[in-house]
Amino acid sequence: MSEPRSAPTVGQVVLGRRLQDLRERAGLKREEAAKVLRVAAATVRRMEMAEVALKIPYVQLLLKTYGVSDEETDTFVLLAEEANRPGWWQRFHDILPGWFSMYVSLEGAASLIRAYEPHFVPGLLQTEDYARAVLRSGAVGQTRPEDIDGHVALRMQRQDLLTRENAPRLWVVMDETALRRPAGGPEVMRGQIDKLLECTKLPNVTLQIARFDSGPHPGTYGPFVLFRFAMPELPDMVYSEYLTGAVYLDARSEVAKHLEVMDRMAAQAATAHRTKEILRDLRKEL
Repeated sequence: MSEPRSAPTVGQVVLGRRLQDLRERAGLKREEAAKVLRVAAATVRRMEMAEVALKIPYVQLLLKTYGVSDEETDTFVLLAEEANRPGWWQRFHDILPGWFSMYVSLEGAASLIRAYEPHFVPGLLQTEDYARAVLRSGAVGQTRPEDIDGHVALRMQRQDLLTRENAPRLWVVMDETALRRPAGGPEVMRGQIDKLLECTKLPNVTLQIARFDSGPHPGTYGPFVLFRFAMPELPDMVYSEYLTGAVYLDARSEVAKHLEVMDRMAAQAATAHRTKEILRDLRKEL
């Protein structure tokens, strides 16, 4: 049986979708593909859904059955071997929930990340001190005290993607509440606001604050993140987190509704330029 992982890499998701597409183009059902491998149909489904690592002999046999050329098969196998390699974040497997491992994988592969955050500064923009204060408060999940340093280290390493080559565009709408609610005291909050101002200087980062005086807006249900990818095999996805887990949505109707709400919030929130002025004013108040 193929080896399970705590969460698939984006490469596994892409290749799984590609396997499904090739099978359907060959006019085969999962049960028929499973007979070729002498496994249950559920095994084929798990490969296509990226619920397991891609077992290379299975991949080769399926591609032959689907009529894929030797040259294309060789390329697919190379990609599968690369996709099966654990992501850098998996060394944090002892503290990282499986449902969030998928998030880190998507985050690293996205070309555009749009986020709404009503409660806290988004992880990609947090300082170490702010992150530690939030984690210690117990406000985000049930983090054991002995795991906090590991979570902070993971959060700081995730931020490397903002300054890497071909960095994604990050566009955040953050509620004023996130900055009015102190975490760690005035000094920590001053440092956090300083970091936000520094991040707004990055050409790929857009930050908008939704002010109290702008009234209610359509995103008040809770935080969510929308991912867009350069890879055509991956559709836009929405991530929405709750107390003990998260959901990943890729149905067009679901994504379209979240995108509409995000656009309406961005239109209602302070502009990026005005947001910088708001941040400076908030810092003076501390």
